[in-house]
Amino acid sequence: MAEMNALTFDRSREDWGTSTGLVKERIPAPVLVKPNDGADRSNVIIEVMYAGFCGSDRGIWWRKAFGDMIDESLTAEGKDKRVVGHELLGRIVEVGSRVTQKYGLKAGDIVSTESHIICGVCHQCRVGDEHVCARDKIIGISTDGCFAERLMLPAKSLWPTDLNKIRPEVAAVQEPFGNAVHACQVADLRGQTVAILGCGTIGLFATLVARGLGAGKIIGVEVNPKHAEMARKLGCDEVIVPNMPPKDTPWASDPELHARILELTDGVGVDVAMEMAGFNSSLNNAIRITRRGGHVVAFGVKNGNAVLENVHRVVMNGIQIHGVVGRQIFGTWEITKNLLESTGNGIQQAVWDVILNRGEGTLVDIDDWERDAFEQVISNNPKALIRFAGS
Repeated sequence: MAEMNALTFDRSREDWGTSTGLVKERIPAPVLVKPNDGADRSNVIIEVMYAGFCGSDRGIWWRKAFGDMIDESLTAEGKDKRVVGHELLGRIVEVGSRVTQKYGLKAGDIVSTESHIICGVCHQCRVGDEHVCARDKIIGISTDGCFAERLMLPAKSLWPTDLNKIRPEVAAVQEPFGNAVHACQVADLRGQTVAILGCGTIGLFATLVARGLGAGKIIGVEVNPKHAEMARKLGCDEVIVPNMPPKDTPWASDPELHARILELTDGVGVDVAMEMAGFNSSLNNAIRITRRGGHVVAFGVKNGNAVLENVHRVVMNGIQIHGVVGRQIFGTWEITKNLLESTGNGIQQAVWDVILNRGEGTLVDIDDWERDAFEQVISNNPKALIRFAGS
């Protein structure tokens, strides 16, 4: 059986509570077992060109998120090893018998993928809310992912990509860029004042998307000086450094941030606040700086309970809070494609130049991958790429 390089977590080898990181090892490459008449007739084998390392992967690396999902899915599959990763650009190398006729895909096609593999039959799927499918599987978490030279995926999840219009390194991050697109779809941003609380990868993408969708003023809220500078380069009109909440009230909002926002908005507040950091205090900051009748987009994820400072204000000011997850399948992908392929908005070039730093310090070849060195890469950059078979 052919083998391949992969980055894995193995519960028989590492204890989730005491370990960190991933392990590079040789494992069997996936194959289509019954491509003509079995379950694999709608599946494909993809040769991974580039894979993006995202916030979810950081959660796995530092053992802060998704441990239960990984453990439960491994138990269901009767195994111990999970190949991580869900952002990819790849080349189809083998297809099941139904793939070309049903999905129009063939060997040699270049694709990205939706990371949520939907069931298609639950209530949400049947009414058009596939992105919150009740039985979805997440690539690299509840099924094997793309930090490997090859992987098998259902053809229904793939997104054809034209490398004549999107450079491959940027095409590999269409999935997380789509997160920002989905978040920016919640409200009409044309002419609006938008605050982005947390300028990590998705927050930086959201800066580009919000500007591309016509936002009038964009205000970043970020504590990391490097990320704050990137936010300015990408189009934030101003970036504010918030104060950390007191230790005895870690949920508390920042009155100085609120005061500064009022100065910048003629005493009104922002039309839309996008909470991208996932901290309780950041959520309360988002609610506090939003104008009456405005929108709060809750995208940042953190486990456990949260304290809302002033529910009365949320109700009486008519503030709308929207929980956003993933991407609408495949409506968000269409908008993502248009934004990235457009030659006039500068978004694709900005992703490459600023967020990916033109590959300098952010792009690691799998042949050169080493755990401690890669930990420095993901610690020093909001976005990292792993090259498997890319040029």
